[in-house]
Amino acid sequence: MTDWRRAGLVPVVYDVGVEHERIGTMGGRLLWGADLRRFYRGIEELRTLVDGGHVLDVPCGGGIAFRGLPKKGPYRYVALDLSPVMVGRARANAARNGLREIVFLRGDVSALPHPPDAFDLCVSYFGLHCFPDPAAALAEMGRVLRPGGRLRGTSIVRGGGLRQDAIISLFRRVGAFGTVGTAQELSSWLSAGGFDDIDVDRDGAVAFFSARRAFG
Repeated sequence: MTDWRRAGLVPVVYDVGVEHERIGTMGGRLLWGADLRRFYRGIEELRTLVDGGHVLDVPCGGGIAFRGLPKKGPYRYVALDLSPVMVGRARANAARNGLREIVFLRGDVSALPHPPDAFDLCVSYFGLHCFPDPAAALAEMGRVLRPGGRLRGTSIVRGGGLRQDAIISLFRRVGAFGTVGTAQELSSWLSAGGFDDIDVDRDGAVAFFSARRAFG
């Protein structure tokens, strides 16, 4: 499996593709049989969702979610990634767009450097399938969300079709992907991680998911 602390080319190629909506949408259709226009629309919704809240973006990658952030506002935004290359690209992205409300951290999703109940919203776009233990990663995201806090994200999943499953297997063999579950397994991981109000909607090999940190 790729060591994302040292990886350079793989995350950069991904980041360049997803940052350009036309390329990302085309790649989503060709590789994963999915319409990623929904992904980009969902990011735009962050303008209202972050208002007044504490937000965690993990893994932040090159900062694709930043396009949905207001330049100023009463919010605290933490962008965390294991890869120093991605953190550097995210910093540059924020600077280009005049975003000054972002705290950048290098860290591991399996041991987030935050206390319980620290965030109101967690976003996790196209990173879950790169983790060796996505169930544990989701449980850790749940730990740092306050009761009632929301999780939104996307992930590659198995079960989208024979061609998509073959591509996933190839990416796993070369070390670009970690553990890749099905949409049903993703739902189970969310439930086991302390979430309720779970919605997992698969389009091709892409799962769009949302959930709420359960009360109590």
